[in-house]
Amino acid sequence: MICLGIEGTAHSIGVGIIQERKGTCQVLSNKIKTYQPEKGGIHPREAANHHAAKIAGLIHESVRVTTIDFSDIDLISFSQGPGLGPCLRTAATAARALALTIEKPLIGVNHCVAHLEIGRGTVRECTDPVLLYVSGANTQVIAFAEKKYRVFGETLDIGIGNCLDKFGRALGLEFPCGPKIEQLAAKGSQYLPLPYSIKGMDIAFSGLLTASENYVKKGKNLEDVCFSMQETTFAMLTEVTERAMAHTEKQEVLLGGGVASNKRLREMVQTMALNRGAKFFVPTRDLCIDNGAMIAWLGLLMYQSGCRMSIDNSLINQRFRTDMVEVTWRD
Repeated sequence: MICLGIEGTAHSIGVGIIQERKGTCQVLSNKIKTYQPEKGGIHPREAANHHAAKIAGLIHESVRVTTIDFSDIDLISFSQGPGLGPCLRTAATAARALALTIEKPLIGVNHCVAHLEIGRGTVRECTDPVLLYVSGANTQVIAFAEKKYRVFGETLDIGIGNCLDKFGRALGLEFPCGPKIEQLAAKGSQYLPLPYSIKGMDIAFSGLLTASENYVKKGKNLEDVCFSMQETTFAMLTEVTERAMAHTEKQEVLLGGGVASNKRLREMVQTMALNRGAKFFVPTRDLCIDNGAMIAWLGLLMYQSGCRMSIDNSLINQRFRTDMVEVTWRD
């Protein structure tokens, strides 16, 4: 079965085509275009206009680079939520139009769960992990329990990616700021104390962000501030993830989301996993960031398990939480 997926929750519009091969996901194509604001963060309407201008070309390009035709596609999938309303509506409209044009079924999926399932579908031996999902707007620790994906910990204010981007914008860095902060942090050596805000199983980043900005205003070495910021936020994330692994008694941990590309975060979570005698997994970078292939794979899993969706019921849901998803494709 072949599925084409359209991702459009925030700053990226992506189209991916996947095929199931013996229970695993084979990515046939995965094309992404990213909205780059002239200054500041993401403006939802401008991002949606960018997506609308790029989506048709991305769809045709995604098919062109494969050996298939539109007639070979069995299913169209799209990111139903969570995300920015204008961006979600643009992706959903494109998916509906394509499904009607080529007369194929349509299904909407949860963006967060898609990050988890693409790891299970493409990384060998990854079957039942705890997912540390770290992206711009989302920061969650997720695991499958009692027939649902449960959130065992999450941010109480802003996502880790937004935290890094807000700090980067204060420094005048271009969006996205995370990779540039990672480069600066690699040159830092002195740790500057920052708020370590874990509340039960949840995390708060806003106090740490303010403290980091204050260090810069006081003239502290920028590389040391970036180093300290990464060490503190990633330690918080690693601690909550380890607690979730202990609680669920799972022996696998999976990274997902754009911030999962950060080498230091990978190193810290992998060290934690090895110390527990657990396995550490992370997909390739193009499958960590927001992409259409992960949307296509989850759509295929849902469809094969009996899920169906009509055009009339394909409304977006900006607040589509991970634990709202009815998991029909796992026992």
